[in-house]
Order: sequence, then C-alpha cells, then structure tokens
Amino acid sequence: MDADLNDPALRARAIQAARGLAPFDVLITGAMLADVATGELRPADIGLVGALIASVHPAGSRSDATQCVDARGQIAAPGLIDTHLHIESSMVTPRRYAETIVPQGTTTICWDPHEVGNVMGLDGVRWAVQAAADLPLRILLLAPSCVPSAPGLERAGASFDGPEMATMLSWPEVIGVAEVMDMRGVLDGSARMQAIVGAGLASQKLVCGHGRGLGGADLAGFAAAGIGSDHEITSGDDLLAKLRAGFTVELRGSHDYVLPGVVQALATLPCLPPTLTVCTDDVFPDDLVNAGGMADVLKRLVGYGMPAMDALRAATLHAALRLNRNDLGLLAAGRRADIVLFEDLSAFRAARVFVDGQDVASALRLTIPLRADAVPLPPASVKVPLLRADDFRLRANGTSVRLRTVDKPRFTEWGETDAVVVDGVVQLPADAVMMAVIHRHGRAAPTPVLGVLRFWGDWRGAVATTIAHDSHNLLVFGRDPADMAAAANAVIAAQGGVSVAQHGQVRALLKLPVCGLLSDAPTADVAADFAALRRAAAEIADWPPPLASIKSVFGSSLACNPGPHVTDLGIADGTTGEVFASAIVA
Repeated sequence: MDADLNDPALRARAIQAARGLAPFDVLITGAMLADVATGELRPADIGLVGALIASVHPAGSRSDATQCVDARGQIAAPGLIDTHLHIESSMVTPRRYAETIVPQGTTTICWDPHEVGNVMGLDGVRWAVQAAADLPLRILLLAPSCVPSAPGLERAGASFDGPEMATMLSWPEVIGVAEVMDMRGVLDGSARMQAIVGAGLASQKLVCGHGRGLGGADLAGFAAAGIGSDHEITSGDDLLAKLRAGFTVELRGSHDYVLPGVVQALATLPCLPPTLTVCTDDVFPDDLVNAGGMADVLKRLVGYGMPAMDALRAATLHAALRLNRNDLGLLAAGRRADIVLFEDLSAFRAARVFVDGQDVASALRLTIPLRADAVPLPPASVKVPLLRADDFRLRANGTSVRLRTVDKPRFTEWGETDAVVVDGVVQLPADAVMMAVIHRHGRAAPTPVLGVLRFWGDWRGAVATTIAHDSHNLLVFGRDPADMAAAANAVIAAQGGVSVAQHGQVRALLKLPVCGLLSDAPTADVAADFAALRRAAAEIADWPPPLASIKSVFGSSLACNPGPHVTDLGIADGTTGEVFASAIVA
C-alpha cells in the first residue's frame, strides 16, 4: 500500500484533527495501547486521518469521527514486521501469502525471493517485484545474493554476479542485499562476493547475512566485510556473540529448539538490545494456516519466558529501526496507521487489522477484495522429459563394486560400502537409499546423477520434488526404480511440485506449477495438499531422528553446507570443493 504520508493536504488534515478542529476518519476507542517505545500498556484512543495516525490521546476524550471502532478488551499494537523470510517456503504466490498473514497481524515483510531467483534468474526477481505490488501487505524486496549458493558444485537456473546485483539494487522496490550465504567466499575475498557485497555497500542499502557457525575472528571478518545482520542463530551463546559483534539479529521462529536458550540468554542482559528483531524465515503452508506466522513466533517466545512487551518491541519498533522506516513500528501521531488489535499479548490472536489506515481484516479473514495477480505467472520451468525406471539404475561392470556414500542427513559425512552387481545393475545395500538429481532448468542435459545415501531410514516407496534448496533441480529418492520413475513423472507432468509413489503408483501429489515452487491456489488448499503429502511420506519411509520427514528431502542437496551432497554435477563436497562424477569408487 504505502500511501504518501507527506502529502501536504493529508498532513494539514491530520494537524486539524489532532487539535480537535476537524473529525477523524477513524477513531479506535477503548483499547489498551501497547507502547513499544516506553514499555507501557496504557489506556488510549487512536485517531486516524487517511493513512496517518493523527492522535493518540486519553481514552474517552474524543468522539468525533466518521467511523468509530469499539476495541474494548483488546490490545492496540503496531503491525508486525517480519525482517527475513522466503515466501516460497509457504508454497503460495505473494497475493495468497498476503491473504493469509495480514489477518494474523503481519503488515510488513522483507522477502528474499532467493528460490525464485535460482529458478528464473532476473526474470524471476522482476516477477517477484511485480507480484508483490498493490497488496494489503507491505512487501519489501531483497536482492538474492547467492544464485547459485554453491558455484562450481551445482547449477541453478541462473548465475548472479556483481552486475546482476547492481541491476536489482537499482530498483526502488529492492531495499538491500539478501542473506549472503557464501561465507567462505566473503572471508577469502572471492571476486564474486566482493562484487556482490560491494554493490550493496555502494547502493547504501541493507546488506544482510547468513553467518551459521561463524565465531571469533571469522565472525569479525564477516562484519568487517560490511554485512549487518544474521538469522542463523544456533544457541543462546551464539545469539549473544552475534549481538556483541554488532549484528542485527533476525531471530527466526523456524528453529524452535533454539528459542528457549535464546530467551534465557536475553534474560542475562541488562536491557533488550535494540538490534534484536524477529523473523519467520521459512514456514510450510500447513503450519502457516494452522499455527500462524509472526504471531506464532511471538506466542512461542512469550511461552518460553520472554516478556510480551519485549517480544512485541523486537517485532515492531526494532524492525522499523533496522529498515530505516521511521513511519513504522510505533503507535504515535505522525506514524503510518498500521495497527493490530490483539485479543491479548500471550496468544497474539488478531481481532482486527488496519493497514495504511484501511480496515483490511477481521476475525482472521481479509475483509477487502484480493486483487488478481498483477502479472502473468512465470512460464513452465521443469525442462525434463518423462523418465524411465532404467534411469534410476546405477550400472557397473563385474559382480561387486565399492560405493562412495553420503551418510547421515543434515550434517552429512562421507562413507563407503560394498555392493553386489547383478546383470550390470548395482544392488542397493539394505541400509541405503538412491538419490537422483536431474538438472531441470534447461542449462544442461537432464541426465540423472545417481548418489547413494545411508542411514536415511527404511524406505518402501519414493519421493520426488522440485523444491530442492537452493538450486531447485528435480530430486528423486527411493529404492525401487519403478517407484522413483512414477514419482518423478508425476512432478514433471505437473510442471513442478512434490509427489510420493509406492508400488509404481502415485499416492500423493502437491502441484506447484509456478517456478516449480509455488501455487496460486488458496493457502488453505495448498496446506491441505501438503499435509496429505507429509502423511504419505511418513507411511512410505521410517524417518530416523533428526529427520523431519519431507523437510529433510528439500535440503538434502544443499551443497553450500559442509560435507558431501548429491547435486546435478555429481557428488560434491561442500568443505573441499571436490566433485565426484559417480557414486562408484574408481
């Protein structure tokens, strides 16, 4: 929305209304005001003129307004600001995302369209900018910095360097450089990362980071490069180290196991650091619908012992300070009228939401029409022919073979094992699963790269997905080649998505035809399909801890992480940079 607050006529009207010389357009009465500047929870009424807050004044002292809103028993708070997220993780288009989270109380988000950029390149980011326009949700775009995230170890749908970053930063809708994930490139001074970070610094816009595991001298070096934020918090001690190093921390809700320790660490400080903000990062569609986005993160933080006003302050005023948006984050005269009426400050259930002074949501439903997509949806992006079962058979000569394997999920390790060869086909060991990666972007032949995973549980079917961080090639997992072909072909025919197959038949399919990542269906429908997919995946495989069922599949090819990963180039080592063309040891 972002109406022009500095229109002279609007300001003049607001002054008159504030002084009692003209009525308000909207008057919110009876609420307790959450003052995130002073920390007070006090009774106050709020008068709006257009998109502006014209007055915050004693309760019951004014009644002159075109519209009066009775907010007795509710808490008036600034609209929540999510400082880092990927809409793609919720698998819906921006308009559907807005339809879902604005009624929950989020009015501003910082979107890193990293996944769309990896699939469609600059055209994808241009689409993101256009698709984010003219919604009741204020979507601030960040320019993806790592496309691909592991150059030389994988191929995405595009490659960004300094010129592409400068181009994106020249667009007024882009507020900075999105999370810089190539930590080693920054610290080693690679020409590519110097150009990308340098473009951000030259633009005088934000330069955001991804500093997972950094500490000591490396953490200082990351900050010295000009990177100002981090959301990759692994513990309370890590949080304090990042804050003490001067970073703005975007405390994310997607790693819930970290939050109790973080709350305990914050309690040891004499005050809440103004460089602490809150973000969601990644939320699956069923979680977004059933639990919520930012409001759910605040609910959990408070549940873990964080004072409610501290949590709210981090999600509003601190975020606005980080974004250099003096119009946001505080309910006070002269600020933008982004207001949430919460039922309380424990569950953070929104009763009513105003954006730019407009009443847009009530009872967790949008109350204004949702516009059609402003631009056509991106064209087909799965450039892979239908596959055969034979494409998923690893072939070798002789009667036995030595395999190099990718052992354990998430924190992967190299391993080796022996396997029998029958009629030229390697027979998978009982503790192994086949993983195939097929380049899907049309920049290389779609020839499956076959890798062998161990300690991924007992599989009785197959999973295929075009959600595959971060290059989003087509991934297929399973033991039976017929199951793998069935799952893969369902996704190919749908032009993207995730499928589960068993006994050669598709048991569940989530269609994501927009970049192979998103759907324009209502979020509730996508959530239902994804929940059904999760159930099907749980039935065809026993997922040992710390695997989280289907979520682990999406990150299994993340080559920028340390250790071995199967990519469209081979079995790549994120630590050494080596790439092996085959799972068979020469």
